[in-house]
Amino acid sequence: MEYSPILNSLHVVPSPHVKNKLFVFCIMLSLWVYMIYCCVGYCSTVPNLAYSSMNRPETDAEVDSQGSSLGASRDLLNNENDLDSRGDEWDEIRGEAKALDDNAMSGFLNESESKKLPQAIIIGVKKGGTRALLESLRLHPDVRAVGAEPHFFDRNYDKGLEWYRELMPKSSDGQLTMEKTPSYYVTKEVPARIYTMSKETKLIVVVRDPVTRAISDYTQTRSKKPDIPSFESLTFKNMSAGLIDTTWSAVQIGMYAKHLERWLQYFPMEQLLFVSGERLISDPAGEIARVQDFLGLRRAVTEKHFHFNPAKGFPCLKRPEVNSKPHCLGKTKGRTHPNIDPKVVQRLRDFYKPFNSKFYQMTGHDFGWD
Repeated sequence: MEYSPILNSLHVVPSPHVKNKLFVFCIMLSLWVYMIYCCVGYCSTVPNLAYSSMNRPETDAEVDSQGSSLGASRDLLNNENDLDSRGDEWDEIRGEAKALDDNAMSGFLNESESKKLPQAIIIGVKKGGTRALLESLRLHPDVRAVGAEPHFFDRNYDKGLEWYRELMPKSSDGQLTMEKTPSYYVTKEVPARIYTMSKETKLIVVVRDPVTRAISDYTQTRSKKPDIPSFESLTFKNMSAGLIDTTWSAVQIGMYAKHLERWLQYFPMEQLLFVSGERLISDPAGEIARVQDFLGLRRAVTEKHFHFNPAKGFPCLKRPEVNSKPHCLGKTKGRTHPNIDPKVVQRLRDFYKPFNSKFYQMTGHDFGWD
């Protein structure tokens, strides 16, 4: 038989160098497939915001009437909580997709990770600084938190704990799972429901000057519905008599002591931490240190993670370990407040003063709002 150089070349054994390249290529391909799988799995657990807004059977008025022990709460914008948070939630979804990329290798190598019910929850308050707190805590390597607000204990409780668990990100032993939904603090059924899930749950409440909080709440609503009445007219049931309308949710939320009484029926004060929304701006590292201590975490988030943005008027976040540029919260944060009649502001301060005093006494901390 004749010798064929072509046929002989087909039987050449690949060199070790070629084998190594093929091996590395296979590993990289596997990692990319795994990352795509994780992203698809995550998207399936994110609450379907568009679907829920079209198909949610109850109205927001019904939710508010169920959620307040102080009487019916009057909101001026249907789904205003959702509307303000959706922009944030889409930012969070993008942020979590990036986190999936960053943690894909560790997750691929650590098969012990699983989805757990949260051991800590940021329960309030709306327009207090809850988003800033959550984003700061998500910089901690031992914290895993869902970005979008689940609203499980106030709006989706009938879906069950397994549905709730599936919304949570995977975590390993020693890591803390968290979520935040600011409306929990003012919804009367929530304390008992969280207690039923776990009486050991740690609860965090971000509070700020209730007058400033009410104006911020109004500013948010007006950005969605510019034709609403003035802040001054909404504040009073009877302006000439100076009678405050406590059914307006913007006013009602700031009655912190009233809401706290309900929580203390189920949880001891040692399981609640009250964070100053003002200090989250003026001294974010110091306030985050308190939160980390409360949660039993090492102080991994420090001053090097914050960069004050004078244009926005509050700190932005950065990851110094990767020398990344500061990341600021979205455009829905830091809106310019309208000018409010000083007499109305003072009347509100007088109204809140007894509530503030009782709140200071209950928490053992003077927040300096008066």
